[in-house]
Amino acid sequence: VQLQASGGGLVQAGGSLKLSCAASGRTLSSSAVGWFRQAPGPEREFVGSITWSDRLMYADSVKGRFTISRDNAKNTVNLQMDNLKPEDTAVYYCAAGDVAGPYANKYDYWGQGTEVTVSS
Repeated sequence: VQLQASGGGLVQAGGSLKLSCAASGRTLSSSAVGWFRQAPGPEREFVGSITWSDRLMYADSVKGRFTISRDNAKNTVNLQMDNLKPEDTAVYYCAAGDVAGPYANKYDYWGQGTEVTVSS
């Protein structure tokens, strides 16, 4: 199973980006998928997740600004990020498994990250 996050870039505060998590070797439509981010430092922060039954969960810091959705035709899970803030700057990772939620160790597969930089 391979996951690949893409769509990162440089954006001004208040702008938007859409990240995508593409999978090979696993059908994401029947998977739990989580998004995490890591700014410089040891901690990987939970951003949001979607269960196999499409139940959504978001971190308080992104609630109302970020939206997770599936594109089953493309076997991707997307993270739409609106009203971006400088504190959203990080490398963003997607992960997949059978259990969604904020605990990174519950996910079985991880993709390489995509970098998001929000300028003030």
